[in-house]
Amino acid sequence: MKAKLIALNKSSNGILLPLLLLPLWLMLYWNLQGISDFIVEVIFKMESGKHLTETLRFFIYEVPKVMLLLVLIIFLVGIIRSYFSTERTRKMLEGKSLFTGNVMASLLGVVTPFCSCSAIPLFLGFVEAGIPIGVTFSFLIAAPMINEVALVLLVGLFGWKVAIIYVTTGLSIAIFSGWLIGKFKMEKYVADWVYSIKSNQEDTEEEKLSIYDRIQKGFETVSEIVGKIWIYIILGIAVGAGAHGYVPEDFMGRLLGDGSWYAVPLAILIGIPMYSNAAGIIPIVSVLIEKGVSLGTALAFMMSVIALSLPEIIILKKVLKWQLIATFVGIVATGIIIVGFIFNTVM
Repeated sequence: MKAKLIALNKSSNGILLPLLLLPLWLMLYWNLQGISDFIVEVIFKMESGKHLTETLRFFIYEVPKVMLLLVLIIFLVGIIRSYFSTERTRKMLEGKSLFTGNVMASLLGVVTPFCSCSAIPLFLGFVEAGIPIGVTFSFLIAAPMINEVALVLLVGLFGWKVAIIYVTTGLSIAIFSGWLIGKFKMEKYVADWVYSIKSNQEDTEEEKLSIYDRIQKGFETVSEIVGKIWIYIILGIAVGAGAHGYVPEDFMGRLLGDGSWYAVPLAILIGIPMYSNAAGIIPIVSVLIEKGVSLGTALAFMMSVIALSLPEIIILKKVLKWQLIATFVGIVATGIIIVGFIFNTVM
């Protein structure tokens, strides 16, 4: 009886803390513009319209704005993630038909905590579970490309419309790229040693978590993810702030063709050698759009950096042969180009 009372008390306290923190979050978020203006114009006594003034205003406003959004969404996603273990994710994908598997894998990639760094262990785990190559690739494309960081930053910098466009197109690329790879029957281009591995994993009972435990998982996820990416957010926003204040209005527009037919392919070629995550690249993309780069070209640049980064390709080389890597890059790049052209045409 005493143990039950202690558990109930812990659960109540666990729920109470987020409810107490929410009003503070709302108060800070809705007053950020006024706070940033006060710091720049009253405390620092800087003159509006100057390059340095607007650079600093952008930085002071965007950093806490993005951090606040990030903490809230990651907390919620952390609670959702407590329902998804790696083993459960794999089990959900086993035995599904090709296209259904691609759709499910892409949707799971959105809500599960994996990035391109996890490419090798994820790939091995999926192969061991007998999941088709195409379904595996749908998951590996969607997981880094569409995540809570990307969603938060897109909503904060561009609004819900662009965020929904990005999520929809990212899912489409993940689904159809994986489906095509599956249709090409490219299992023979997986490194030979991968198939020699036998799964030693045994079925284990799913961990039973209380609501208190799941809320704690939310806080732990915030600590883990924000702890890893805060520097990328600050650096990305700093670069964006500098471009916002100092880069000439038409420079990036000229560099990426300002709507020319080659703008989208050029953006992808520029993006692939770069290495960043959503936290680092989205603030820069915000400034590209501000400086005249069209939405489709900017989205293509962002997708290529996140989904086709050179480090990820090098990592995948450990488990894939070049033929499959080249097919993967070619299909995903083609999908990104199509998305870029479509949005440059209609928006």
